[in-house]
Amino acid sequence: MALPPLFAVVFVLATLSSTFAEDLVHSSCIHASYPNICLRTLSSYSGPAKTPRDLAQAAVKVSLSRAQRVSTYLNGVAGQGKASKREQVALSDCVEQISDTVEELSNTLKELKHLRPGTFRWQMSNAETWVSAALTNEDTCLDGFQGVDGKVKADVKRKITNVARVTSNALYLINRLDSTRGRAGLEP
Repeated sequence: MALPPLFAVVFVLATLSSTFAEDLVHSSCIHASYPNICLRTLSSYSGPAKTPRDLAQAAVKVSLSRAQRVSTYLNGVAGQGKASKREQVALSDCVEQISDTVEELSNTLKELKHLRPGTFRWQMSNAETWVSAALTNEDTCLDGFQGVDGKVKADVKRKITNVARVTSNALYLINRLDSTRGRAGLEP
């Protein structure tokens, strides 16, 4: 006899938890630079996002994953040797920039996973700096293709723009976490 009420309680709690997570994603993404991308990538994200910190970490994981895929793509294209001399130079620079982006996003994720009240502001400053640097790297990569036309440039631009947009959203959520944590009085 106790099973139906217990099942009902578990069902209600699971539903409320799911609804809260959806509300958190929606309320957090609505003012992001790219709200539709934010909603799409974080609503379907497999990890539980129950707090703004979870959401910021998820956004960085999405950005990191996409940057890693672009890095693999760039290394493959650069290694084929089929690009023009100008494209090869731009690809080589881009490989280095995106490698730096992957490192900076990895550092950011590590920092967000180990936030502590006594060093919160310093850690958030680090995270914000690294994600900003990742965005700069992405822009610099695209700058290297000025004066170059063709399929390689178009493909790189599309892929880098995608990474830049999710990275921009990650920076927004990190900044939001920083300001929310400060207002909540959780930082001594």
